[in-house]
Amino acid sequence: MENNKIAKILFFPALIIYYETILKISTYDTVLNVGYIFMFLFSLPIGILLYLFASGFKEKVNKIIFMVIIFILTFFYGAQLLYFKIFSTFASLYFLIGAKKATQFLNVLLSEIKSNILMVLLILLPLVLLLFYHKKIKLLKTSKKNILIGLLIAVLMQFSIAVTVMNFDSGMLSSSYLYSETFLVVDSIDRFGLLTTARLDLKNILKNSNVLASETKPIKASDVEENAKIKEVELNEEVKENEKVKENVETIKFHLMDIPFNEMAELEQNNEIKEMHEYFKSVEPTKENKYTGMYKGKNLIMITAESFSPYAVNKELTPTLYKMQEEGFKFTDFYTPLWGVSTTDGEYVACTSLLPKAGIWSFYKSANNYMPFSMGNQLKELGYETNAYHNHYYDYYYRNETHPNMGYTYKGLGNGLDVTETWPESDLEMMELTVPEYIDSQPFHTYYMTVSGHLQYNFPGNYIAHKNKSLVDKLPYSDSVKAYLACNIEFDRAMEKLINSLEEAGIAEDTLIAISPDHYPYGLTESEISELAGHEIESCFEIYKGIFILWSKGMDSVEINKTCSSLDILPTISNLMGVEYDSRLMMGTDILSDSEPLVMFLDRSWVTDKAFFNAETGEIITRDGQSVDESYIENVEVKVKNKFKYATRILDNNYYDIVLGK
Repeated sequence: MENNKIAKILFFPALIIYYETILKISTYDTVLNVGYIFMFLFSLPIGILLYLFASGFKEKVNKIIFMVIIFILTFFYGAQLLYFKIFSTFASLYFLIGAKKATQFLNVLLSEIKSNILMVLLILLPLVLLLFYHKKIKLLKTSKKNILIGLLIAVLMQFSIAVTVMNFDSGMLSSSYLYSETFLVVDSIDRFGLLTTARLDLKNILKNSNVLASETKPIKASDVEENAKIKEVELNEEVKENEKVKENVETIKFHLMDIPFNEMAELEQNNEIKEMHEYFKSVEPTKENKYTGMYKGKNLIMITAESFSPYAVNKELTPTLYKMQEEGFKFTDFYTPLWGVSTTDGEYVACTSLLPKAGIWSFYKSANNYMPFSMGNQLKELGYETNAYHNHYYDYYYRNETHPNMGYTYKGLGNGLDVTETWPESDLEMMELTVPEYIDSQPFHTYYMTVSGHLQYNFPGNYIAHKNKSLVDKLPYSDSVKAYLACNIEFDRAMEKLINSLEEAGIAEDTLIAISPDHYPYGLTESEISELAGHEIESCFEIYKGIFILWSKGMDSVEINKTCSSLDILPTISNLMGVEYDSRLMMGTDILSDSEPLVMFLDRSWVTDKAFFNAETGEIITRDGQSVDESYIENVEVKVKNKFKYATRILDNNYYDIVLGK
């Protein structure tokens, strides 16, 4: 090896390309695409730098560095492969802050290693060969001159490749957009490779670590001496002009608050904050409607149900959930997108109506922000007793910080909720223990994050599935599907217990219950989800079709055919509860309003009432024979990018505190 300098220089680029190829084969449908070319090119300067790092010292030190690099690369690629197999996404570097809790997934990890043993062995192969042949490896010290030449070559190559990427293509999910404007870990790895994505990930984390580190503090609404009060009559005039309504139309009320955007923008010296004021001033607020205040003063129970899906609702197996779905607001075109950093992103979206920031745990970061629109904070201000519960470790995903910040007295396993510690824990037991704590304290608002529906779906390793195994044994499904249904039977029994308790207390008709998933059951393969659905599931949009149960005893059933998603839950419930909120500051909209429907996905694909747009392929599929022109598509694309952009800025800048903080 020491006699062939070219071979030594190309060793690390070749090794990286080898690992990247194994990863792509294991996780993507298409391997040989433009992303493979970019990955190949980016691997060259990275590999050269690794070689230089392992050749700048004495031979013994070089050899140690060489072996350590190969060990780290092996672990990194292997860990990412298995993480994807478990969670259907790759781990951001931000995951390391919560890695201490990952030990609970040891059994799941061992199962995935067994299921993907060939790819795991291929990842391990270079390390195994190194252990056998390490004595033959000689890495003499490279001269400073050659190191400098190598560095210059690597830098020039990196610069040239980056320029090529920035100018390669256009479109919703262009290489330039992925490389410089956003961070989408799955798409980035497909387009640029794992190591380049890790660099972009680190840049993304550091970029806004201190967004408001400027010489001047942002101007807050409370600092403006003469607030520009937004009068309904002014908005009514805009509505009359835009919608061409008659002059004698009755006053229309909007979901907005008195925020002096104009004055704040004029005084603001921070350009980013100034731009935010101007943007939110331009957003059209939603109107009040016949459902506004329908449950004002009533009790509210919100539930984010682990891996819940419409296929878990069955008249025989889960009769309580079936009853609630059929008797309540029935949403026929509801989606639960998967957000790509952590599973808590789905909970964050439902609780805040904000899109998560790429690359970080958005919910965790929000714990330091003012969050006035969370239902806990909104209803606590009105005198409600507000509690939140989670029947797994209380500090998992730092819910012990995020949920109190949303206005809740929070309990989980380890800080006051003494459920039996199993994996997963029982939703039914959680209801039995918690309902007595608040049912006599009206009005109340209670939030639950369940866990009984959690992967992995088998009978030996899943306590809840094993507990309910006899109830699904005779079903004509595979064991994984049966186990998933068995887990949801536990959730159904929890809901039965909850509703029975409300009825016994005589307050079932005075309590609104909202249930939505955190994500689709990705613990099942697509073929298993298809088996459960009874037909082959389309993987771009249909796989994200979710369920939103909104029910109160005695209500008249209402079918809602509007396209909507979990992002729309908070404004919808806020409207029903009759609380004051500003619809311009949420990324979702009240489903029951006349707002135009829009569902957005992590990769910037979208669905409206007129079309499906696949950002990966650029394909547009119209709905029900409708036609859309280029301007319509461009307008929706701009709206989607703006919502992702400004949701991130709200989080980064603690923007709610700027415009609404006291």
